[in-house]
Amino acid sequence: MADISGYTAYVVSSPLAEAEDVLADVTATVSESLGVVFRLNKLEGDAVFGYTLEDGLDATMVLDAVEECYFAFRRRLRGLEHATACSCNACARIPDLDLKFAVHAGEWVRRAGRGGEELTGRDVIVVHRLLKNSVADAFGLAGYALFTEACVNRLGLDPDALDLHPHVEEYGDVGPVRAFVSDLEGRWTQEAERRRVVVPPADACFEVEAVLPAPQAVAWEHLTAPGKRGRWTQSVLDERTTGGRRGAGTEYCVDDRALVYEEILDWRPFDYFTERRTLVGSASLVLTTELEPVPGGTKVTTRGARDGGRIAWLRSGPRFVRRLEGGYRRLAEALAADEAA
Repeated sequence: MADISGYTAYVVSSPLAEAEDVLADVTATVSESLGVVFRLNKLEGDAVFGYTLEDGLDATMVLDAVEECYFAFRRRLRGLEHATACSCNACARIPDLDLKFAVHAGEWVRRAGRGGEELTGRDVIVVHRLLKNSVADAFGLAGYALFTEACVNRLGLDPDALDLHPHVEEYGDVGPVRAFVSDLEGRWTQEAERRRVVVPPADACFEVEAVLPAPQAVAWEHLTAPGKRGRWTQSVLDERTTGGRRGAGTEYCVDDRALVYEEILDWRPFDYFTERRTLVGSASLVLTTELEPVPGGTKVTTRGARDGGRIAWLRSGPRFVRRLEGGYRRLAEALAADEAA
């Protein structure tokens, strides 16, 4: 079971339609990621229920699936934050959401139901019960995975070696459930500290440079904050309905987001950020934008590498580069006007 933490508080404090669109987006991310290893059984409100058979089960694949799902969820939240300047609660409170997992091993019976496949049995009840637990109080975590002792034993895991912390939950109907807690928030921090995604000059298919007359932090804000990006990305933002970047200040803060694909791969304020962006025509790029203080302002260097789609890149790539160059010129002029004012 993968369950979105903070769901109730988020929904009751946000515009309903916008909140549900955000939750549908991140739930789809969770489903797609878990579906690599687990067979998805159903969506249960803010939770995703899946399973895999014991035959051929690989412990590493299970652990990797859980962690990679959590990382994909956190990256998507960060991408949604980055892609909107809307100030409604549905957008402002995106960082309040988190993800927790309950992973159990046991027996079940499969039967056909109105909504498709139904799994029943005591162990199915157990994994559902585990979503209501005391881990947050005991460990101070919102993002975690709770692996039952049955699961750990079935997979042959060493809790001490894997830094899994023992925990017990007590339920009136299924009794005590011994389990182990994995700190996914900590793993996300470790991953962020370890992972470096940068397009080196040797791999770049283009490079654009500009000097912006502003301090490094100010330049970063104009390059990354949607409300600021609207000052210089007018032509690029016009493409949002065909797969470009979402417009700054859009009131329909979620409705058009499905048309924007911008996944942040690496985020190192205020030095550089790397993103994967899909252009019109399905050309996909990995872009690294570096910021360096220089006399009189900040030097910005953006390098792009094709991520497949050579033919699509030949159609849309040169136009993208020209627009990026023009955007940086507009931004430099706007920042100079700010300084003059």
